Amino acid sequence: MMDIGIHVVKTVKIFGFDLWITESMVNVWLIGLVLIIAALIIRRKILKPKKIPAGVQNVIEWIVELLDKFTISTMGEKGKKFSSFYGCMFIFILVCNLSGLLIGPTFNNGRFDINFLRPPTADASVTFALSLITFFMVQGFGIKVKGVGKWAKGLTEPLWPMTPLNVIGELANPVSLSFRLFGNILGGTIIMTLYYNLPWFALVGIPAALHGYFDLFAGVLQAFIFVMLSMTFVSSAME
Repeated sequence: MMDIGIHVVKTVKIFGFDLWITESMVNVWLIGLVLIIAALIIRRKILKPKKIPAGVQNVIEWIVELLDKFTISTMGEKGKKFSSFYGCMFIFILVCNLSGLLIGPTFNNGRFDINFLRPPTADASVTFALSLITFFMVQGFGIKVKGVGKWAKGLTEPLWPMTPLNVIGELANPVSLSFRLFGNILGGTIIMTLYYNLPWFALVGIPAALHGYFDLFAGVLQAFIFVMLSMTFVSSAME
């Protein structure tokens, strides 16, 4: 059985307010920890790189070169400095999306169960937090490159009566970015949940194909789209 609800693992009181530690937050922390450990292990293996790469070093160099080329093709030569950041963001979102393929401990008000993990990106709060990173990067690098005056003037173009619409457009970007990722991942999760609630004879052989599309294909595609749009927004702000 699958469950699409956002479960509260623990409620903590801070200054009289209830802080909900949700399953999505726990999954994000676990994924972050796994990626950090993996990065440290890889770093240790390639600490002394060979002139002729082989094994892990060969794979890592190929991934880095691929990310560099993609960043340059999207943001231009000056945008190469963003390659490492967006590479990390892509890997993080990708692992979050694909975590729905794994079976592990799930939490619901202190009760533990073994089930398919709920992808953190099927939670709007997670995707909105990711999109806010892009939003503040857009504004921050826009101000850094243009200066406050030109950045503010850009909000009044082409005519000053358009200023409210331009401001709304800037605020709408993180909303649309987050809901695109959230909606696609949650949609696949809902479909798989409905499917797994069918009688057992309807489940023979078909789940693999559905997971391949809704989890694997959609997960990779949505991670790619999120990062590509983020790159485009930041690059446009710096022009």
